[in-house]
Amino acid sequence: MKTADFPMTAKTLPGLEDVLAEELKTLGARDILKQKLAVSFRGDTALLYQANLCLRTALRVLVPLREFHAETTSHIYSAAYDFPWETYLGPGGSLAVDAAVNSRTFTHGSYCALKVKDAVCDHFLKKSGRRPDVDTASPSLRINLWIHGEEGVLSVDASGESLHRRGYRLEKTEAPLSEVLAAGILLLTGWDRVSPLHDPMCGSGTFLTEAGLMSAGIPPLALREKFGFMGWKTFDPALWKTVRTDALPQKREPRARISGADSDPRAVEITRGNIQRAGLEQCISVTRAAFEKSPPPENGPGCVLMNPPYGKRMRSEEITALYSRIGDTLKTKYSGWTGWVFSSNLEALKHTGLRSFRRIPLKNGPLDCRLAGFKLFQGNAQK
Repeated sequence: MKTADFPMTAKTLPGLEDVLAEELKTLGARDILKQKLAVSFRGDTALLYQANLCLRTALRVLVPLREFHAETTSHIYSAAYDFPWETYLGPGGSLAVDAAVNSRTFTHGSYCALKVKDAVCDHFLKKSGRRPDVDTASPSLRINLWIHGEEGVLSVDASGESLHRRGYRLEKTEAPLSEVLAAGILLLTGWDRVSPLHDPMCGSGTFLTEAGLMSAGIPPLALREKFGFMGWKTFDPALWKTVRTDALPQKREPRARISGADSDPRAVEITRGNIQRAGLEQCISVTRAAFEKSPPPENGPGCVLMNPPYGKRMRSEEITALYSRIGDTLKTKYSGWTGWVFSSNLEALKHTGLRSFRRIPLKNGPLDCRLAGFKLFQGNAQK
């Protein structure tokens, strides 16, 4: 039975708002509105389940319940106390509260979260004579408090654990990319999910695995067994089963030929393990090889994408030499390919000697980064 529409908000990383909005449009979301680090939209319960399972660039999906004036702690307490939480939380259930606060009045998000927790517990104590347990690790209901200035919003978290945790990456190399950021970068490149894709500095293989999931049409959270909405009283197991069945492809085969390499044997081992856990070991090839010494895949041209070292643990002259070799190798060996380099070292990018046709500002944690795209022709040079 079709349920009524209600508002939702999908959180994301800086620079990925546009691709997240496009994902939501593809899923059939309505009233899509891009915000800073988020996209708001409307849909029914089936879309809520589908968004958690299928969105590649969302960190979590929230359902806003109440907007309120947040000038004092009394405002926070009253807004939380007066809401009918029994709609979501049943007897014997547990709760947790997260808070994101940007306010002159409130300087500690944890204190604001505590006020919400107290209010919700007092609400249940008055209604049923019993306070719910608090479980910060795996609660039945996770409540989200957002305060900006004097504007407050209370939401329920439909995702639970962050959606970047796909379940395939149990091992990782040093400083790996977030799965959400890797998926966002792939979408920003415009890769068509059919053409060959190669990552010659694959690290723990996040680009490769995310690309394989995309090309095969496998939902990014297909391995996830538990979402936040499953603890709600309103959870509909039959609807969830239908949504999940409809989203999973009949064949788990990428349409593109995807390959990677790394000079570190440990990185190659980790990548192969992650790919295997994702069920893509028959579809993605990984070899041990130094980028500048190995030939490009024979199935090209296509898209070559890499996330080289930024220079935190390397001397400046080493970084300059590395990026110079990257540029030389792309020019001489990848003619006809489209190259993409993701880096926070904006000065080092200049030493590739390549003229970029696009530079997209992104962030990797606190680092300002660029995703630079290059049309690779013999003798392509920096202007």
